[in-house]
Amino acid sequence: MNQTLAEATAIDQELSKRFINLDPSGYFVIHVDVNEKLICARYYTNFINEHGLACDPETGKPIPCDGSVSRLPTCLFTGRTAKEICVQIFEQSTIRSVTQLDHAAYLGREFQRAEAAMIMGRDYIQD
Repeated sequence: MNQTLAEATAIDQELSKRFINLDPSGYFVIHVDVNEKLICARYYTNFINEHGLACDPETGKPIPCDGSVSRLPTCLFTGRTAKEICVQIFEQSTIRSVTQLDHAAYLGREFQRAEAAMIMGRDYIQD
């Protein structure tokens, strides 16, 4: 049986609603630089407080999800393909930016989506 795009999209949207534990090592903000033809991932450190909220190591305050707090990234990773940026993060970097397997899997999926959007000339919005 062939799965339709609508069915695959519905599955993904439903799974995006699930609870996930945040990676205590930090998080990534991913975007595509169309002019340079690069996938870019800004990495930010955080810690998880007793309530399960990601907090800024400098202020100790929870980091809002709406982007209203301006922070400087710890590191910037760039790649021309999903594989290239994954190799940089997981094999070449001395920064231990990912400590959970589900976080690594999520990043791989997002980098693939970013690469596809870049190739097809479409906008990419991180899930």
